[in-house]
Amino acid sequence: MGPPKQLKRTFLGFDLSTQKLKAVLLGSSLEVVAAAEVKFDTDLPEFRTTGGANAGIIKNEYFVQPVMWVKAMDIVLDRLVMQQADLSTVAAISGSGQQHGSLYWSKHGINTLQNLDSEKFLHAQIDDSAFVVNRTPIWMDATTTKQCLEMEMAVGGTLNMVELTGSKCYERFTGPQIRKIYQQRCHAYEEASRISLVSSFISSLFLGSVAPIDFSDGSGMNLLDIRKKNWSKECLNVCAPDLDKRLDIPVSPNSILGNVSPYFVERFSFSPDCKVAASTGDNPSALSGMLVGSSWLTISLGTSDTLMMSLKEPLNWEEGHILCHPTETEEFMGLLCFRNASLVREEMNKKTTGGNWDKFNEYLDSTPRGNFGNMAVHFNDMEIIPKVQGILRWNKEMNPSFPDAARGVIKFSSPQIEIRALVEGQMLHHRAVAEDLGYKFGPETQILVTGGASVNKSILQTIADVFNAPVHIQDEGYEAALLGAAYRSAYALYLQEAGEEGTPLCYRDYILSLTSNKLSLVCEPHKDSEEIYAPMLLRYREMARVLSNPNT
Repeated sequence: MGPPKQLKRTFLGFDLSTQKLKAVLLGSSLEVVAAAEVKFDTDLPEFRTTGGANAGIIKNEYFVQPVMWVKAMDIVLDRLVMQQADLSTVAAISGSGQQHGSLYWSKHGINTLQNLDSEKFLHAQIDDSAFVVNRTPIWMDATTTKQCLEMEMAVGGTLNMVELTGSKCYERFTGPQIRKIYQQRCHAYEEASRISLVSSFISSLFLGSVAPIDFSDGSGMNLLDIRKKNWSKECLNVCAPDLDKRLDIPVSPNSILGNVSPYFVERFSFSPDCKVAASTGDNPSALSGMLVGSSWLTISLGTSDTLMMSLKEPLNWEEGHILCHPTETEEFMGLLCFRNASLVREEMNKKTTGGNWDKFNEYLDSTPRGNFGNMAVHFNDMEIIPKVQGILRWNKEMNPSFPDAARGVIKFSSPQIEIRALVEGQMLHHRAVAEDLGYKFGPETQILVTGGASVNKSILQTIADVFNAPVHIQDEGYEAALLGAAYRSAYALYLQEAGEEGTPLCYRDYILSLTSNKLSLVCEPHKDSEEIYAPMLLRYREMARVLSNPNT
């Protein structure tokens, strides 16, 4: 069935990222009506964050005081009101939260949440006493190596953990973090009545009770059976005792959880009929906001380069992540992260042009595709896939059987060749890894590029050629994760209203019936791209193998 007639109603989305809390109010045609944000470092200096987080006293320890997020919600709602946003028109609310952060509710905190006084600020009521852990770990924390090893060993090894949960145990994932708290702060764990993710915490505030975790964000915890979309008893048992009671049953990211609590009706004039939808993690929410089809690959060019894709069936990736899809709930999404990305490009730019990106692009464009057979692998830092560090350059004469193959060429003859070898090498690396892990590229493949370097058309053209696929960018606007939160609230409400009346539209068709996907085609591959880059992909794999095993 098609979408219902739109009344004068709006949809409210939040994105609680590492550095900010952002809010966007969308109209009935999903146009932006109002937006506001709170920057943690500058708007809430009393919490003394740097980049939105506090560093602990031991290496790789990072945390946040959850009351900061509560106070940020007070401020961002006030800022919407100051813009004269009519919150009485909000029909549904949802959120996006930084993945892998966790909050530990006290019994007192849950009681307070259920009995909020509209005459007081949220943070004056949901204070430190609402949580049994006041230095809550976030995704940056990597102090759980011991717990990861214990959990993997207990379930029969890394591959079994991957088969069950979609990822091997990662230090920042919530399961190992919960286990660490259970082991090191046993009393706090015992006192924790419920555990929330950052995303479900957003829904909890508006619901007036602890919201369930959605299974898309929940699949980034090393605790969820991604095929059954329920907690793995095996993983729960090896993490901490009675954990299922603290997590409750996971729900679909398309779920309506209930009506907004009376606090928001009385304090901010929300309608008592306003619905609270499940919130999800920032990566799944970003996929929701991009409105791309199932054959699309998303490449985010940032401090790390990240590949995001839709999958009909889960792939067993020992490195990388398989999550439950946030909108096509019978499907999956893949995430591949590459460490050597924009910082390596920036370093090359400084060396070759003094930091002039126009010159960098001129050099890149002036060198032919294929780069005269010159290729390079730049893993300045330890790469994730493959797990190796080093730089290797080969000219067209180099053969993997040569005695000096592991040494390669010390440097190329010009900065133009160096630059093209770097950019082509990075994209060949990304494509080869995705293919080797089972992702299928084909004539239907299209690419959306996001992130800081998505403004660089010369790099985008190289991506189009190496992947042999058209490259698009999003038109200027709001972040995909934030828009995705508001879009999903609209869709969850649509599904509830559709009920049993025929077959509802899928998520993408429904959202695109109300708004455009705001994508622009920027580059198309040259006709000979596959002819040039298919042999280079094979050669890249040889280079990566030699770099990983220099003595073989």
